[in-house]
Amino acid sequence: MTIPKPPIWTATIFSIQPQMFPGPLGASLCGRALEDKLWALESVDIRDFATDRHKSVDDTPAGGGPGMVLRADILGTAIDETAKKAAPELQGRPLVYMSPRGKPLNQQRAHELSSGTGAMILCGRFEGVDQRLLEARDVEEISIGDYVLSGGEIAAMVLVDVIVRLLPGVIGSKASLLSESHEDHLLEYSHYTKPRSWEGRDIPDILLSGDHGKIAKWREQQAKQITQARRPDMWARYQGKK
Repeated sequence: MTIPKPPIWTATIFSIQPQMFPGPLGASLCGRALEDKLWALESVDIRDFATDRHKSVDDTPAGGGPGMVLRADILGTAIDETAKKAAPELQGRPLVYMSPRGKPLNQQRAHELSSGTGAMILCGRFEGVDQRLLEARDVEEISIGDYVLSGGEIAAMVLVDVIVRLLPGVIGSKASLLSESHEDHLLEYSHYTKPRSWEGRDIPDILLSGDHGKIAKWREQQAKQITQARRPDMWARYQGKK
């Protein structure tokens, strides 16, 4: 009996700048994984679904104000038509909108998104997206930080990178993922390598002791100290978890 292969995790990006992809996602770790078909990337040009000869996808804000807003009808058609053509195993993927007003992206949400078959990611431009589209298509708004970018494309790349490195086979050692920052509500401990001494600064003796139990305890203490000093909000969550 042949066991069917699990579907490849697939990111479908909706953008008016589709030429920006894969961009950095086509290089290094993500790029190699893309070549090895450990994940897939599809970029959709929103303008392909415009209805006028000028390929217009936006209009002035209702009620007045500066800038332009991406239209719900065009975005709705783009999303629906693209979803309709997707393979059966890719149906029902979450639809995400990269937005500075969204919930902050964290490692837990990245793990959740990596466990599915992929995500459809909407990149905003101008003043944003018509609210009716977000409500009608049950869109999840995600932010990568408290600042505003020129568009959602770079934010989408961040989201995809965070997810892809969690996929099976992308990173050789699973242990390296478990000790990273944010995996246990702690920031990562400090790292050292050769030379043993550099500009009067030495590698801590305990790391050269060969005692793996003491090294593990030292690293845990380091992670706690760094988190407490730099991210009191994370430290409070860690304390609550414990």
